[in-house]
Amino acid sequence: MDTSAGVLIAGAIGAVVGAMITYLWRFSERRAAAVPEPAPLVPPGAELVLSVLSSSAVLIDSSDTVVKASAPAVAMGIVHDDRLEPDELMSLVRQVRRDGQVREADISLQPRRGTTSYVHARVAPLTSRLILVLAHDRTREHRVESIRRDFVANVSHELKTPVGALNLLAEAVGEAKDDPEAVVRFSGRMHLESERLTRLVQQIIDLSRLQNDILSDDATTIKIGELVSEATEHSATEAEHKNIVIATSVEPELYVHGDRGQLHAAVSNLVENAVTYSPEGSRVTVTAQADDEDVRLTVTDNGIGIPGDELDRIFERFYRVDPARARATGGTGLGLSIVKHVAASNGGTVEVWSEPGLGSSFTLVLPAHRHEMDEENA
Repeated sequence: MDTSAGVLIAGAIGAVVGAMITYLWRFSERRAAAVPEPAPLVPPGAELVLSVLSSSAVLIDSSDTVVKASAPAVAMGIVHDDRLEPDELMSLVRQVRRDGQVREADISLQPRRGTTSYVHARVAPLTSRLILVLAHDRTREHRVESIRRDFVANVSHELKTPVGALNLLAEAVGEAKDDPEAVVRFSGRMHLESERLTRLVQQIIDLSRLQNDILSDDATTIKIGELVSEATEHSATEAEHKNIVIATSVEPELYVHGDRGQLHAAVSNLVENAVTYSPEGSRVTVTAQADDEDVRLTVTDNGIGIPGDELDRIFERFYRVDPARARATGGTGLGLSIVKHVAASNGGTVEVWSEPGLGSSFTLVLPAHRHEMDEENA
């Protein structure tokens, strides 16, 4: 009897303990379910929106830590080790956090290596804890604007020279009206300056048409032999005056597809430069040959040559290796820039080799064109 009672009591106690454990477990479940989960720091969908923005995007929390940054922002260099850079941009974030006002600023980035970049930043509050930074890379626009300003300044400077000379010569002619020889001499100088002015204006017009490096709508099939003949004829008088021989060697049946006027200007510029900067009694060679899928047209002279440290700059607008000599020869500093843009506009490139005292070689590399295809389609 005592044993049975003990078993019953033990069973009752076990049931009570089990019921209590079950109750406590269910109570803890209900309590846990009743506690709300903390709201995420980055709002749902924000990452997707940031990924499709054209500008670089960065999210900054209240401790000035980057919690989310798009790949372009990291590549741009405004995010480093979960911190926003530079200090000027970080200062903008703190100002927005204080008063909640949207702010914009143009900021320059100066990396340890490479050139300076320019960024337009827009900073705005996204939530009570997050600040959104949008950065747009304006380096290209900045450089284009800088080139435009330099171009306008250079054009103004270059135009002043012939215009000023014409003004002075006109006054001299007026004062020398009783001296026929002086009038003839001054009028000849006026003619030279007017030619220089006309050449400068025409090259500026040509260069402005080539800015986008896009093939002209007037593109047609061009025979290289005819192009070379026209270019050498253009400089024949000057070459004869300096007793310079212009030798040509052109493979037959070479054709390219491009703008005839542009290519004529480019080749003529190269031949004219070779004659201009070569000494009297020397030789200028123009060759053209097929090279796989390209045509290589090379103009070689025995002139003054170009120093190695200046080779990278000779295609810049108005750049002259020897400014004094260029003024004496009437050079504008635009010829090689036109050649470079013509090559790009017609799907090609331009190469240069030069040694001071030995001469220079400029090569136009253009895609070859099969003339037979045109005849078959005609």
